[in-house]
Amino acid sequence: MATSEIISVGELLVEIMRKRVDSPLHSPDDFVGPFPSGAPAIFADQAARLGHSVAFLGAVGEDDFGKCLLDRLKQDGVDTSYIARVSTVATGVAFVTYFADGSRRFIFHIGNSAAGQIPEPTAGMFVGAKWLHICGSTLSASEQMRQTCYEACELATAAGARVSFDPNLRPELLGGEEALRHICTPVVDKAALVLPSFTEAELLTGVVGAEAACSALLERGVEVIALKRGSAGCTVFAEAETVSVPAYEVKVVDPTGAGDCFDAGFVVGLTERLSLSETARLANACGALGATAQGPMEGAAPRAKAFKLANLADGDR
Repeated sequence: MATSEIISVGELLVEIMRKRVDSPLHSPDDFVGPFPSGAPAIFADQAARLGHSVAFLGAVGEDDFGKCLLDRLKQDGVDTSYIARVSTVATGVAFVTYFADGSRRFIFHIGNSAAGQIPEPTAGMFVGAKWLHICGSTLSASEQMRQTCYEACELATAAGARVSFDPNLRPELLGGEEALRHICTPVVDKAALVLPSFTEAELLTGVVGAEAACSALLERGVEVIALKRGSAGCTVFAEAETVSVPAYEVKVVDPTGAGDCFDAGFVVGLTERLSLSETARLANACGALGATAQGPMEGAAPRAKAFKLANLADGDR
C-alpha cells in the first residue's frame, strides 16, 4: 500500500442540525442530516479534494452513520483503510443549532462512541508521509484519543513528516487553561505548523496579545503560525517574514468546518511549496468556500474552484 502524503487522525462524526435558526436543543423541533463531519475528517476531505493523497486514522460504528462517513470519504479520494469499524458502539454524533447572533450550540457524542475507538498508529503509516494533522477537538475528547495523537506525533516526526495542529479547543471541557496547555504541549512541541484563532494562540502560550503569542510559538520551535482572523482573513508568522492576507467575501450558509477547510488549504500550499502569501490565499479561499453550503463537509471545494478564487495558477495533479 502506497503511503499517503497527508495523514489525519481523530474523530469521525455525523452532524444533525436544526432546520431553523434560534431553535434551542432542549425543545422539540425538526432536524436535518446526517452530514459527514468531525474536524479532522473535514480537513482530510478538503485536502483530498485539492488533489493530494490523504489517509485517515479513526473509527466508525457498523451502522448506517458509519456508512455515510465512509462513503463520502471514499468518494472524495480519502484512503479509509485505516478506519476501523466497531461493532460494540455506535458512530459518533454531533447535534447543533444556530442562533441569529452567529453563535452555535452543540451536543457531542464522541468519546463514548466509535469515534473514541481510534486504532493504534503504526510506524509504517508514516513512511514517506509529509504531514500529520492533529485537532484540539480530538485531544479534548478522551484520554485514549489523546494518547493516540501523542503516539502518532512521535511516529510521524521519527519518519520525517511534519505535524500541523489546529487547537480548536474548549478549555471548559479540559479543566481550565493550565490543563489545556499541559494537554497540548506534546503536540505543540512536535508541530511545524500551528493554525490558531486569536484566543487559541493566547490559550496555548499564556501570553496576552495574539501577535506576542505567535512570537512565543515561534520561539518554541514552531516553523509557521497561521493566525485565523475570521472576516479579516489571516496573518502568517514565520521566522523570516510576516504576511497578512484578506478574506474572500462569500455568502455564509454554514460556518462549521470552514476552519478545517482553511487548514487543509494551508497544508496543501506548503506541500506544493507555494509562497506564504500564496498559501494563505489558498487557505482563505478554502475556508470561505467551506462556509457556503449547509453541512460541515459540504462546502469542501474541488481544486479548480479553490485555486480560481485564490487567483493561483493551477498545475495538474
